[in-house]
Amino acid sequence: MKSIFYFLTIACLLTTTSCQKDFIEISPKSEGTSELRYKTDKDFSDATIGVYREFQDVYDFWWQFGDVPGEDVIQAALRLPELVRIDDFSLDVNNDILLSAWLENYQVISNANKLLAEVEDADVSVIVNKERYIGEAKFLRALAYFNLVRIFGDVPMVTGPLTTEQALETPRTSVDVVYTDLIIQDLLDAETKLPETYAADNVGRATKGAAKSLLGKVYLTIGDFVQAESKLMEVTNMGYSLLDTFEDLFDFDNEHHSEYIFDIEYIDGNIGLGSPFTRLFTVETQDVGPFKESLYQTFGIEGTEGGGRGTPNLDFIDLFEPGDLRQYRTATTGIFDNEGNWIPIPENAALHAISLKYITPVGSGGSKTNWRVIRYADVLLMLAEAMNENNKTPEALTYLNQVRTRAGLDGYTGLAQSETREKIALERRFELFLEGQRWFDLVRTGRALEVLAPLGIQSHQTIFPIPQTQIEVVNDPSILDQNPGY
Repeated sequence: MKSIFYFLTIACLLTTTSCQKDFIEISPKSEGTSELRYKTDKDFSDATIGVYREFQDVYDFWWQFGDVPGEDVIQAALRLPELVRIDDFSLDVNNDILLSAWLENYQVISNANKLLAEVEDADVSVIVNKERYIGEAKFLRALAYFNLVRIFGDVPMVTGPLTTEQALETPRTSVDVVYTDLIIQDLLDAETKLPETYAADNVGRATKGAAKSLLGKVYLTIGDFVQAESKLMEVTNMGYSLLDTFEDLFDFDNEHHSEYIFDIEYIDGNIGLGSPFTRLFTVETQDVGPFKESLYQTFGIEGTEGGGRGTPNLDFIDLFEPGDLRQYRTATTGIFDNEGNWIPIPENAALHAISLKYITPVGSGGSKTNWRVIRYADVLLMLAEAMNENNKTPEALTYLNQVRTRAGLDGYTGLAQSETREKIALERRFELFLEGQRWFDLVRTGRALEVLAPLGIQSHQTIFPIPQTQIEVVNDPSILDQNPGY
């Protein structure tokens, strides 16, 4: 069910910040006012949906941060310069991908701050779902800041509507303070205010389980394994479960299932709300011969050309164990057509492999494939990691093995803590490939420099540069300076 996103057009009209991206301020323009613009519960609901809508723009490119810098995704065929510079760590402070990440996440924050400022003063006799809207806004704001600090490090922390002048005078705040004073506090508050489930017409909004799961990931990221274990364990008692097969995850007509926790929602068609992922991760036009025709026919892909992004590394494919039921959908060198014939990618093709995770029937517009921000398999693997770091390795294996057995593999027994740590990291690669996780896993665990040294990473590149346009707009290094090394 994606019905909440049919109201996005009106939501853009109702939010005080334009849905256009024609600004370059450090924080999107938002004038403070004591006059409430939203008068009814529906006004606030539509304005809240407008905050969700901004995340489509954020997550359209999230794989470029979460997957491209890692070792499992390579630029094999369509070598776009901006992606190549991220992939080989020749980063440019003028990279438009960096600018988009900065602007879009701050657009979310600006809209969330305005919503919070107005809903907290709203008349509860009119606003039926006041507490829920506060919870949703704080969850979404926390997610945007979690994105920003993991990409850029210290960032300006804005907690209320600002004029342009105020925004330009807001300095960077340390990562630790952003985590402790905003992200964690927002998520703790959100989990008390959000419901566990929604009626069908509201499915897709943030839930209590989403807040707890994201908070568990935050604790894991900052190395608080005790709190991470506690919070993630709570999620396991909320009724979530793995789907019977990994393949079931790719029924895009049923994306809100027992494993679903929080997605970025998209609607297929030509109304501008479809996702780009099916086309991005198909094949591009050169030297793939009949493979492309078979791929498009088998999966019902129509319309314009595209693809060539998110190419799996052959070394990654070689890591899969025999019998791993995830391998074909995750990273393959060919496909089975509708008659069961194996159609390989030509050996001489620049595009030597493809992921089928986002491949679904699509017409001339965007597709219906959601972006999974967090799902239950991720929670189980994070819980296993936290328990292992808390010297509970046998218990950790129990949760790791739930993911492995769903993939058709035998569970592990009797592993030492260090072995278990390696197995969990490997399992996350297999399970969460091209879901925006690998780069952040490497940085979080302190392994990025070691693993990516052959690819040219330098010691300062575990965070990305601040977009140069933002440095120039502020024009004051005491307020907004560049990250070291760039």
